[in-house]
Amino acid sequence: MKRFSNIAVVVFFTVMLSGCGKQSGETLVGQTETSGLTEQAETPEKAVEEKTSGSMDSGEGSFRDEEEIQIQEDSDAMINDITFNFETKTVMLSSGYEMPIYGLGTYSLTGETCVDSVTAALDRGVRLIDTAYMYHNEESVGEAVRNSGIPREEIFVITKLYPNQFADPEAAIEEALEKLNIEYIDMMLLHHPGTGDVEAYLAMEKAVEDGKIRSLGLSNWYVKELEEFLPQINITPALVQNEIHPYYQENDVIPYIQNLGIVVQGWYPLGGRGHTAELLGDEVISEIAQAHGKSSAQVILRWNLQKSVVVIPGSSNPDHIQENTELFDFELTEEEMERINGLDRNEKHDWY
Repeated sequence: MKRFSNIAVVVFFTVMLSGCGKQSGETLVGQTETSGLTEQAETPEKAVEEKTSGSMDSGEGSFRDEEEIQIQEDSDAMINDITFNFETKTVMLSSGYEMPIYGLGTYSLTGETCVDSVTAALDRGVRLIDTAYMYHNEESVGEAVRNSGIPREEIFVITKLYPNQFADPEAAIEEALEKLNIEYIDMMLLHHPGTGDVEAYLAMEKAVEDGKIRSLGLSNWYVKELEEFLPQINITPALVQNEIHPYYQENDVIPYIQNLGIVVQGWYPLGGRGHTAELLGDEVISEIAQAHGKSSAQVILRWNLQKSVVVIPGSSNPDHIQENTELFDFELTEEEMERINGLDRNEKHDWY
């Protein structure tokens, strides 16, 4: 996925505050982004004048100091801006890479079933694929990606290290690269906390420096775990992936993570195995789905997106995979969002 330079962002805001260049608006959910500004070079005459003056009015100096502070604050805010772009269907990660905001989860998909499912997703425009060492399907995911005919940089692949790999993370990273065989890994997560997780993450940081991995993240980390973990590492995770669905909403955890400039991704968005039928049949969700001419699954996925939560529903059914992509031609009202918010039971469907 495309990477943007942090330097360019700083230049962007420096010029915007100086009033130079022109603006063109691209509407995002909740904000307008400006672009097309040009940097104004300092004239030689001005440079000579400032060099020979020997001093600066104290008031002007104070103003410039305040302006520089504001520029830095604005540039930091832009770098950490994780607003979803519903036009491009992507979000900008703190690592500088764009990631799709919807994709395919491959948990429980193995062998040819996995290859066929990933292929079906890619054929239907999906560009985000989630896998893991413990899914035992990295090779199948890699095969589908290589055979897709889609340029590598247009596909975003996430994989994970499991705690039983933390003792030798360097070998685990190499194993993932070898199994996937897709040149590089777009994002690697630690699957959940465990002994040696900090050391494993630091090894992933080294792999980023070496160009083997582009972005880093965590899975199944909550507020307490993040407060303990983050001070011990150097690269802030670009993403945290947790269980999120209408019956387990994490309304305290999601804002905490997002306020750190970290993107949130939800696994089990449709409730997970053994719970999907109940969730899809929920009376509130069914009523909202009927009002929009959509399925319950589409309403739940759209609810996640409007909460700025990336969704990765899993399926081996091509029709369901297609259905899970059709999320951008309708929008839930504030009242409908609140009705779904009211379904929270704090009911976790897996042990992580």
